[in-house]
Amino acid sequence: MTRSITALAATCLFLSTDAFAPPKSSRHPRLSPFSCGSSLNAKKKSTTSGGGGFGTKPSSSSASSNKKKNVPTRGKSGRSDLISTLNDDDSSKKKKAEKSFSRTFVKSEQEQILNDLAARSATTAIGRAVAKSPHYNTPDMDPFWQLLPSLISTKFPSASDEDLRRVAGMVEHSLGVGKLDEDVVKDPWRPHQELHAYLPGMGETQPFMDPGQLELCRLMSENYEVIKSEYEALLGERFTPRGKDRFQSVTSMNYESGWKTMVLFYNGHRIKDFPYHLCPVTTRILETVPLAGRIAGFNRQQPQSGIPLHSDGNNMWLTCQMGIKVPPEIMNENGDLIPAAHIRVGPETRHWKEGECLLYDTTYEHETFNAHPTEERVVLHVDFFNILKMTKLEIEVLQYIYDMREQFMKAEGVAKVGAQVL
Repeated sequence: MTRSITALAATCLFLSTDAFAPPKSSRHPRLSPFSCGSSLNAKKKSTTSGGGGFGTKPSSSSASSNKKKNVPTRGKSGRSDLISTLNDDDSSKKKKAEKSFSRTFVKSEQEQILNDLAARSATTAIGRAVAKSPHYNTPDMDPFWQLLPSLISTKFPSASDEDLRRVAGMVEHSLGVGKLDEDVVKDPWRPHQELHAYLPGMGETQPFMDPGQLELCRLMSENYEVIKSEYEALLGERFTPRGKDRFQSVTSMNYESGWKTMVLFYNGHRIKDFPYHLCPVTTRILETVPLAGRIAGFNRQQPQSGIPLHSDGNNMWLTCQMGIKVPPEIMNENGDLIPAAHIRVGPETRHWKEGECLLYDTTYEHETFNAHPTEERVVLHVDFFNILKMTKLEIEVLQYIYDMREQFMKAEGVAKVGAQVL
């Protein structure tokens, strides 16, 4: 284990143990959605891949509460914009962190605490899952996975083995010792060989789902006109002060397929220096769900182009898209008018409509095409944890795992962490 990784592990563990944590009233806030990508494989160097409990419709009282969230809040500076609020939040968090953690530890204390925590956490569900690796306690074991039981035990001390049973199954799969559920293996439309991040016991699924199940989809549709106007405002700030186009091809597949994205969130993170003050409602709505890896933003599909057939290999995420600009119908060879742009997920084909959402599972093979000769297709796209089938705790633990994975890869000096983890 490198010195930087050892130091990182010690810092993470000290900040989350009872002995060094802030007072109970301020402990364990809801984690920020810092997912770092879709793959959690056990190798130190990974390669690029192709692409509950609290997500159902709320009561009328919670619906009105959500509407209030769409109104930009004022920061301490008095500005009524999202960036001011974000800066205020960040500064207050830093002050709390500085106040709550000031003790200095010597190396021998660090090593003793790490060893004690490792011994205690080895008997937990996560500890037993990691121990199943054939490389456990050998030089070939990735230090991230070796330390994961201690990280989870200290960050989530009240989580039981039953609470973490499915997460332990995900760890086993990532280490190459887990098993896929039969329904996944037998489904001809879900390339199970491409599943690199897998949570067992998710049950039955389908290519497309009813968007009416999610408050996210309702908020997006109800605010369509506002979101569209915010998108148009962002077009006016398409280029950064240094002249870089904010529309980027997130993967080489997208680049070759005419799909570019103005990314608002990448791997769950906000984008540094992005003009969020131009899209406060869009931003607030996207942040009502636990954002996952990959992207959330506006996707443009050029005329006469499409994304080739692929699957995304992570069964913990769902994807929602709402039509922002949909090209008009075109005439087919029989003289009939048909929708110009479509998406096929598994055996089902759907078409985008402006202001309406499509909700789908990307573990199914899927592809898109915009057949219009001159008009592009624009959608608001968001990847998020499956709040229909995962518990809040499971999501928070997985967000933490992805975040720590990213931090460990940075400590190892891995360049372009997002690309490596995806």
